[in-house]
Amino acid sequence: MTSPFIRRRRLAAELRALREERDLTAENLSGLLHISRMKISKLENAHIRPNLAEIMKILEVLNVTGDKWHEIITIARDAAEKGWWDGYGDAMGSRQRLYADIESGATTVREYNQFTIPGVLQTPEFIEFIIEMAKAEGPIDFVAERLIEARLRRQEHLLGPKGPRYEVILDEVVIRRPTAPPHIMLGQLRSLIEVAERHPRITLYVLPLAADFTGRLLPKSAFFLFDFPDPADPPMTVVDTVSTDIVHIEPDEVMRYNQRYEHLRQVALSAAASLGLLTDTADDLQNGIESKP
Repeated sequence: MTSPFIRRRRLAAELRALREERDLTAENLSGLLHISRMKISKLENAHIRPNLAEIMKILEVLNVTGDKWHEIITIARDAAEKGWWDGYGDAMGSRQRLYADIESGATTVREYNQFTIPGVLQTPEFIEFIIEMAKAEGPIDFVAERLIEARLRRQEHLLGPKGPRYEVILDEVVIRRPTAPPHIMLGQLRSLIEVAERHPRITLYVLPLAADFTGRLLPKSAFFLFDFPDPADPPMTVVDTVSTDIVHIEPDEVMRYNQRYEHLRQVALSAAASLGLLTDTADDLQNGIESKP
């Protein structure tokens, strides 16, 4: 399905442009429609799911007709759709719900992660361990069982016949540094190897510790690049920080992160060499486990 989040962003831009073309402020428009200025603001910033009847009323007030009317209504219908993630509400975590939404309509997802195993590639055991670590930090804003279910559903989409092409660059420290008990980490590494070997649309690269990054700037955080089938839906960058996700659709910002990603790809190991390093790391870990009394 087309990502409702992406279409809400596009609808917001279209509505704002139409209003400004008619030299109306948000305050003016709210007065003509007899609805609050706050609702206009939320629609124009993609913060709420649109109501089709209200969108039709806005288009009527703005004298939008013909092909443009049909285009906006089609976008609004897509923006109002609900996906499987909406059935989970906040139980799956608001950040994970955002990614599930965006991934649903993407043709390509590229990710750089220098700290942990990507969520869509984590094993259930690894997810459970991460959840326990989150609980140890304090109150959590999700339901553990529902979060696990939702993450596995994201994996089903990613690995399914209608999933996007997915590339991920992992810093070598992610696979070398233990972030879970040895048996869980071993299972996670074996799972990464199996996914990369079995799925032609999944490509995994490792950025080696010895990579020469002279003359290039390393990203300061993990980030994602999304491309969509409709040329009118612009590419998007989502930057993953400790407490929130920052969405960029501005061409300059998206280009900046595309350049960072290409710099990483240039110095990362090839897909084959990355699999070899993963296999060696998993074998070393297994040997270490078996050698312990």
